[in-house]
Amino acid sequence: MTLEELLRLAHVIGATVLFGTGAGIAFFMVMARRTANPALIAHVAGTVVIADTIFTATAAIIQPVTGYLLARTIGWPLTEGWIALSLGLYVFTGIFWLPVVWIQIQLRNIARDCAATGQALPAQWFRLYRIWFACGFPAFFAVLGIIWLMLNKPDIALFG
Repeated sequence: MTLEELLRLAHVIGATVLFGTGAGIAFFMVMARRTANPALIAHVAGTVVIADTIFTATAAIIQPVTGYLLARTIGWPLTEGWIALSLGLYVFTGIFWLPVVWIQIQLRNIARDCAATGQALPAQWFRLYRIWFACGFPAFFAVLGIIWLMLNKPDIALFG
């Protein structure tokens, strides 16, 4: 396997992990929320925080590294339109993902407290959940856009 093939493989796996983990986390959090059961939600949210730490954060670090090395190996400048747009969408995704991580931790902690005391989830939990849910859409579609750009490599003239 050549260096380019290895970098391509690592980059595709990283993109798959980012997309798949994001979609999976969203699915399980939405399904747990539907139960309104603080103990179940606390458990699922705890697992989500772990998954985001292990999988999403690792892939989020690996993606720009493998992308940069791959572009350099192939000879693509980072100012190539589709690459620059991908990088912009990557930053855009991060702007939404970072608050989501904090919110997931808060959702987990509030649900744990409610489960321990036998209380229902408070209005604060539902407000945070709505923000978490809303932040997922732009990040999800930005990742889809990045994947589309990686696959199609359109000729986009961003820099004269």
